[in-house]
Amino acid sequence: MSDKILILDFGSQVTQLIARRVRETGVYCEIVPFNMADEMIDDYAPKGIILSGGPASVTHSDTPRAPERIFNMNIPILGICYGQQTMVEQLGGKVSTSDHQEFGRAFVDVKNDCTLFDGVWESGTNNEVWMSHGDRVEALPDGFDIVAVSENAPYAVVADEARKFFGVQFHPEVVHTPSGAALLKNFVREICGCSGDWTMASFRETKILEIREQVGDKRVICGLSGGVDSSVVAVLIHEAIGDQLTCVYVDHGLMRAGESEQVVSLFREHYNIKLIHRDASDLFLGELAGVTDPEVKRKTIGKLFIDVFEEEARNVGGADFLAQGTLYPDVIESVSFIGGPSVTIKSHHNVGGLPERMNMGLVEPLRELFKDEVRDLGRELGLHNDFVSRHPFPGPGLAIRIPGEITREKADILRKADAIYLEEIRKAGLYDDIWQAFAVLLPVKTVGVMGDARTYDHVCALRAVTSTDGMTADYFPFPHDFLGRAATRIINEVRGVNRVVYDITSKPPGTIEWE
Repeated sequence: MSDKILILDFGSQVTQLIARRVRETGVYCEIVPFNMADEMIDDYAPKGIILSGGPASVTHSDTPRAPERIFNMNIPILGICYGQQTMVEQLGGKVSTSDHQEFGRAFVDVKNDCTLFDGVWESGTNNEVWMSHGDRVEALPDGFDIVAVSENAPYAVVADEARKFFGVQFHPEVVHTPSGAALLKNFVREICGCSGDWTMASFRETKILEIREQVGDKRVICGLSGGVDSSVVAVLIHEAIGDQLTCVYVDHGLMRAGESEQVVSLFREHYNIKLIHRDASDLFLGELAGVTDPEVKRKTIGKLFIDVFEEEARNVGGADFLAQGTLYPDVIESVSFIGGPSVTIKSHHNVGGLPERMNMGLVEPLRELFKDEVRDLGRELGLHNDFVSRHPFPGPGLAIRIPGEITREKADILRKADAIYLEEIRKAGLYDDIWQAFAVLLPVKTVGVMGDARTYDHVCALRAVTSTDGMTADYFPFPHDFLGRAATRIINEVRGVNRVVYDITSKPPGTIEWE
């Protein structure tokens, strides 16, 4: 088994980025809420522990603390922001609330050599970092030394080299700390001594064996959405158990242009996987008639999906296991110490829970992976890069791209506009530079003049964002000539649209969809 790092989560919105950076070094890691760490430390046997940041203040007595036992386990510990502060306070130092806060870009002066800095920072240098703190360390525990300072943090980096305890006030996991990934690599590879042998090829082999052991000679059913996650799950499980797997693709009539045909072709013809294709578009569009609230849309689609899925499962004689594309962010959210959902079907189906009447076990082979790692696994399994790299498209499909009432006519208009937009992006060679791009049919109409006639038609909004993880995003800066070409084609080729606008809002943490 590969070496492992354990990350204790104190509620930072970027804790997942710590795990991503660690895994990028070839070292496997998991995130666990600080108050659940005691339950898994012994079995997990980490070679090092990272304490994340968090929104609380160590100066309050009722705020999170690390389990005291970790400081006596004789393994390296790295505290980040709040993690640094609670480590210092728990070991006998002092933390206080300060008027000298630091939020955003800052610079740290390296005062002394430190193994955390080896090959990255040298003594006497000034280095850019990203700060986000109101409290700060005021006094160190015995054994610790100052190794770097900033303008408003006199203990920006501290170290107890003998015990291999390190604390940084800044966030090395974010891209705004240019050397952050290298510092984290130093910690996990050099200080913790992790070998860095965790690869997607080894993950694939391990998961195939685990699936065979879990399933035995029983049957598995998998709900395909057309997205990357469920597709990778299906191909991986099929490689493990072959014809014991049956996939069900419920077509709700709200997919992108040509997507249903692509899914059927890929799984039936290329992979020869047993696939049931159920065209339920009339049922879904009928139930959505007159519905305008986005959450009601999601729940309606989710309920219908389960109903149709269950019906098709009964038609094939049932199954013992349900396969779903649960990813690691879903797992983290479900056990968050601030609360979260429990057992759920893959979030992009938006169904809110696995009905007890289904009476099936769950097969979730991707639950340790982030989205980019799922894409890597897809490539490892031989899925074509054009499919694996496809932009995210949640299960409700066009339903959340049509604010207001959904009709078949609106869906057809949007499908055509969206296809033209993506075609122009591909022609411009920009598709892989964008994390997600899509068209939205706005719930307004405008008067326009086309040729010699007045029109009263829909407004179409275009959106494209850049992101690394979907947690935050910024709009993609298209050249004006691109937007002109795309808008002109949509207006000329899609009857029912007479105006196109481009959405340039950014996407703060926590927001998922445009609706």
